[in-house]
Amino acid sequence: MHRTAKTLTLSIFAIIASLCTNAQIKPTATYEYVKRDSSLYLDFYKSANSADNYTVIFVFGGGFIGGNRDDEYYFPYYAKLVENNFNVVAIDYRLGLKGAKNIGAFNRKPLENAIAMAAEDLITATKYLIDHEKELQIDSRKIITSGSSAGAIAVLQADYELCNKTKIGQILPDDFHYAGVMSFAGAIYSKKGKIKYREHAPAPTMMLHGTSDRLVTYKQIKLFNVGFIGSSKIAPRFEKFGYPYYIVRYDDLGHEVAARMYDDFDKSMWFIENYIVRGAKIKRDDFINDPTIERLKFGSAKPSDLY
Repeated sequence: MHRTAKTLTLSIFAIIASLCTNAQIKPTATYEYVKRDSSLYLDFYKSANSADNYTVIFVFGGGFIGGNRDDEYYFPYYAKLVENNFNVVAIDYRLGLKGAKNIGAFNRKPLENAIAMAAEDLITATKYLIDHEKELQIDSRKIITSGSSAGAIAVLQADYELCNKTKIGQILPDDFHYAGVMSFAGAIYSKKGKIKYREHAPAPTMMLHGTSDRLVTYKQIKLFNVGFIGSSKIAPRFEKFGYPYYIVRYDDLGHEVAARMYDDFDKSMWFIENYIVRGAKIKRDDFINDPTIERLKFGSAKPSDLY
């Protein structure tokens, strides 16, 4: 990772850390969920009071070049979830853009591969949970995914692959569906033009995104049928086909939204209670213009700053 990329990644972590520096949490157990070129692990945080037995898989951010599942900067979010009676699973995934340069419309293969690897690893971790649900005392019908930045891309992409029964998604049981997806500044990579869920409907999906995000596009970057589709283009597709979704658009914010898991925890809880627990078929679109939200240096980052 070159110096600028490392600085931007650390800046994102630092702002998350500043949200709640006193939160301390340790995993109940750590498991190797798959061995690729090296072992990939997941940390399991068991809630003592998970009456409804929902489990949140969290996928960290870092531009597919850095980050860790057990970075202390995410502990406040894990602690808050456990405090609210959710099991938490924090996973490793392969960082497919380490060393990549000049990523763009005419050099998209590295990004395509990195997203596919992250989605595949998330789906493989999900399979591990399904295969070990009795041992872990979880309910595999109640698995929610949550991700920040690159992790947000991974959670959206994994559900997209699953719903289209691609090779990546085929390792999961035919009747498996995520209970919900929570994306903090994410997007979907499509090689077939507009996104379409061909085999079954997507999970209820929450998308938080800054309208000025240039690192993970809020809109879309498209060349012929290949596109990187941001939240502002995903939401109309959900609207068109009647899929439940909740989008929060932060006016004039950039990639800062990737770090709002803790600040926007109430929105996540509202989404889970209404869309997942109650099963309401809601299509909600919120626009927030809040000048008190701090604009951060990394918020204006763009891909050329990292690769």
